Amino acid sequence: MSAALQVTAFGLALLSTLFLLLATCTDCWMVNADDSLEVSHKCRGLWRECVTNMQDGVRTCDQYDSILADHPVKIVVTRTLMIMADLLAGLALATLVLGLDCITFLKEDPCVKLKMCYGAGVILCAGSILGLIGSMWYAVDVYVERAMLVSHNIFLGVHYDFGWSCWLGMAGSMGCFVASVLLTCCLY
Repeated sequence: MSAALQVTAFGLALLSTLFLLLATCTDCWMVNADDSLEVSHKCRGLWRECVTNMQDGVRTCDQYDSILADHPVKIVVTRTLMIMADLLAGLALATLVLGLDCITFLKEDPCVKLKMCYGAGVILCAGSILGLIGSMWYAVDVYVERAMLVSHNIFLGVHYDFGWSCWLGMAGSMGCFVASVLLTCCLY
């Protein structure tokens, strides 16, 4: 039972870590489209902004000036939190691999292997919290930006939606959290 639970938690943690990495690297955190004309589709991300022409499918991307340049707070905070979540999830995966019962590393000391699984669960929990805060920070800021435009009658038919990168970051964070619960609460 314990080995099956460990492997399940490892699979979920691996998939969730991949989601977090994809969310950090991709550039569709906020979708900005024009409802009236359906001419272009703009995705804003943490690293660049891309516009796709809906008629011919041509995509052009503009890199942000520099990592060290002045950026909006939502981009800086989300970048920082997502990178930290990626690093912690990667560290937790490495620790979990060594702590799995099916791996022969430290086979003669099962107590240490169990502590490694618990430690991986705690590290995954910390990474999931950072990833969820980063994803939610960006999502709330997108919502506030849209609400400000609507309240000032600057809306002009443009709508803002959460992009698939934002949803991927939230899903990866929740998956890491579930894996951490499996490792810390359900593992005997």
